[in-house]
Amino acid sequence: MLGTIREFWRDQRGIAMILVAIMLPALVGFAVLALDMSRANGLHSDLQKGVDALALAGAAELDGNSDAWTRAESALVHLVSNETIFADAGVVTLPSTGSTTVNPTYSACRSRGQISWCFLASIPTNDADPITSANYAASPGTTKLIQVTAQPESFTAMFPVSYLSGSSANSFNVGAEAVAGFTNALCQFTPMFICNPYTSLGALQTAVSGTSKPMIWLKEQTGGNNAQYGPGNYGFLSSPEGDKSAQKLTEMFAVTSPPACYSQNGVKTRPGNVTPVNDGINTRFDIYPNGNSGKLVPSSAPPAPNVRKGMVVKNNGGSCSYDLPNSGQANNYEALPRDNCFYSGTCTQAGVLGNGAWDFAGYWSINHGNASTAGVLTACGASPSRYCVYKYEIDNPTLKSGQEKTPPQCNTTTQIADRRLLYVAIVDCVANNVQGGGQTLPVQAFASVFVTETAGGPPNADIYGEIQDISTTVGQGTLKKLQRNEAQLYR
Repeated sequence: MLGTIREFWRDQRGIAMILVAIMLPALVGFAVLALDMSRANGLHSDLQKGVDALALAGAAELDGNSDAWTRAESALVHLVSNETIFADAGVVTLPSTGSTTVNPTYSACRSRGQISWCFLASIPTNDADPITSANYAASPGTTKLIQVTAQPESFTAMFPVSYLSGSSANSFNVGAEAVAGFTNALCQFTPMFICNPYTSLGALQTAVSGTSKPMIWLKEQTGGNNAQYGPGNYGFLSSPEGDKSAQKLTEMFAVTSPPACYSQNGVKTRPGNVTPVNDGINTRFDIYPNGNSGKLVPSSAPPAPNVRKGMVVKNNGGSCSYDLPNSGQANNYEALPRDNCFYSGTCTQAGVLGNGAWDFAGYWSINHGNASTAGVLTACGASPSRYCVYKYEIDNPTLKSGQEKTPPQCNTTTQIADRRLLYVAIVDCVANNVQGGGQTLPVQAFASVFVTETAGGPPNADIYGEIQDISTTVGQGTLKKLQRNEAQLYR
């Protein structure tokens, strides 16, 4: 008997069964837990992908126009549809059908079906900080971002999570949130900013909304990095590739498609003094520097189809150039005149802004003799802008011409009429205390400026032009061909 007991005691057969029996609950528990985690992760992934797509769709409509909120809601409701399949509710559609409810306290926040959203003017710098009502936008015009939140979905676990959480419920909620914003950049853009010559962006918008375009007298700030920029000053921007040399910067002003894009969220000013870029601008007028080895040549920087500039063409042994008229020729040559405001001193800021009144009759008489003005006044209005007159001369090649011809006489390779437009960023230099290069500045608007006459060289470097269009809600949309609009996720 004792031997039998010893033999049983030493027998190890079947011990694995005992270990399996002991570990089986834990193994099954871990398997169930892994299955629950996989289902929860799938639910969260579905929700996150859904709100990401919805946020991007809504953000793409936030262009600052008065109907931006309406269009964003339409995009959320009609443009994107996502489904989740792991919640207790089964298949859930984001968003579901129903009507939109506006938050009675914060009109920037709405909800519909399984989602809610808030229009934001800003987000906290630290991603760990929550978004609060202080970040909500007051109107479509101030909206920069949209926050989309998926309604938390109930998820019942197979693993008894109540033992771990201490709660009587064996379920938990899974939600998701995304924040997306709208960025606006202009490409193929001249690397130049101008200080808003008006008291505000609203005043600028009012000034350019009519048919008569006031003239602006732009002056380069050459006082060094510590010089204070004022209304009407202009300066240069760093390109995304860094600070260009003076020669490369001049070439960017000359070529038809400058290789640079600038964001409305901010531009960086170029540090250091820059030699005036008048050579790059004047290629538009069929004037090229002698001996230039860069891109200041007609093949890269062709003249505009209308280069009338009040100058006399001269052919010297096959070399073609332009000179100012002498005293005997002066009465037969005239560039587009400046506003009389610059001389009368009646401007809001004398010497910087024009009042839109210029000697159209005198210009027409010198350059087109007794040709009828009926056509141009019909096309451009009773107080025509210089840009409209410029285009009318292009569109009517048989128009009687005086001593100076409309088309380029030295280089006949021409481009579209917009060749004499400069595209610039408008900055509030006073509010932002602009004092030279290396500053990152918010952009009030991008603008197209029609250059009315050849740019001055050192030391003045003056540029005269008309602001034709701006990239705000009152703009005419002509800058959209340069715009690159993009929605991106921020959270």
